[in-house]
Amino acid sequence: MTKTGHIYVIDDDDSMRISLSRMLSELGYSVDHYQSGITFLKESLPISPAVILLDMQMPDMMGVALQQELLALGRRTPIIFISGQSHPQQIVTGLKNGAIDFLFKPFNLEDLLVAVSKALEFDKKHLAQLSKELDIKQCFLTLTPREKEVCSLLVSGLLNKEIATKLGTVDATIKVHKARIMEKMHADSLQALVRMYLEADLDNA
Repeated sequence: MTKTGHIYVIDDDDSMRISLSRMLSELGYSVDHYQSGITFLKESLPISPAVILLDMQMPDMMGVALQQELLALGRRTPIIFISGQSHPQQIVTGLKNGAIDFLFKPFNLEDLLVAVSKALEFDKKHLAQLSKELDIKQCFLTLTPREKEVCSLLVSGLLNKEIATKLGTVDATIKVHKARIMEKMHADSLQALVRMYLEADLDNA
């Protein structure tokens, strides 16, 4: 039975990496494994939903360093750190940078699978949110420059009459703009429009 989700295993310990990969594959996950962070950066392709099982202590690139490199590249795949030993500061840094969990070797299978399931669910939700934001931004791009201006003022809380005064036009014109905005943005209320505007950060779109 194939499970939904991809797992990247990154560990310089050959026996650990291979046994983990084999076990997770047998459980139905699709798995890729890498001996180093540098190899992962060179060869891996972004997949979602996915999770990275990342050894904290590796000779060529420490786990936290790879995590920071991925953040700089805009790759937000959730990370579960695994390690036999780590300094407290490394753990704190990893968690501050968004790691989902931290497992010390040797860890039991149940703890690993719970962490993996949580991370994959997190990535699914993140992917859904990104898709939603993209849809909103694509709708926003269909607005005319004046409609975008009116939309921004509506979201800021101004009334139709106040917007008309600010833009040097009449209330009836603003009502027409508002109706077109609501239709193009697929918003059934002003509250829904405000929520979409903020979710997709349309001030910076």
